[in-house]
Amino acid sequence: MTPKVGFAAVATVNAAIVAFSKAMADQGIQDGIQVNTVLPGPVLTDRRYSYLKRWAESFPSKAGISRFGKPEEIAGLIGFLLSPDGQWLRGSAIVMDGGASPSIQVLINYYSA
Repeated sequence: MTPKVGFAAVATVNAAIVAFSKAMADQGIQDGIQVNTVLPGPVLTDRRYSYLKRWAESFPSKAGISRFGKPEEIAGLIGFLLSPDGQWLRGSAIVMDGGASPSIQVLINYYSA
């Protein structure tokens, strides 16, 4: 498990638990007691589901968009790119994110003489 900045406190506690368990395992060998540590990854518990549901509901406003996009909207853009009308568009990276990453597009044209 690699600690991440936002979870530094939890990672520190987990590291302490692992160290403590290893020490207890040494003692457990002498006493005939098995000691192990389980460090589960993300598990979809009721608590996590509730958090994710609240996060998903608030995400659009925090991301600066009015709503989540729809798969058919992305499909519509891809359909355009594959259509005869989109054939002249080459080498472009089109951001379609509802304005989450606003930018100014600067177009530079190179003309050969």
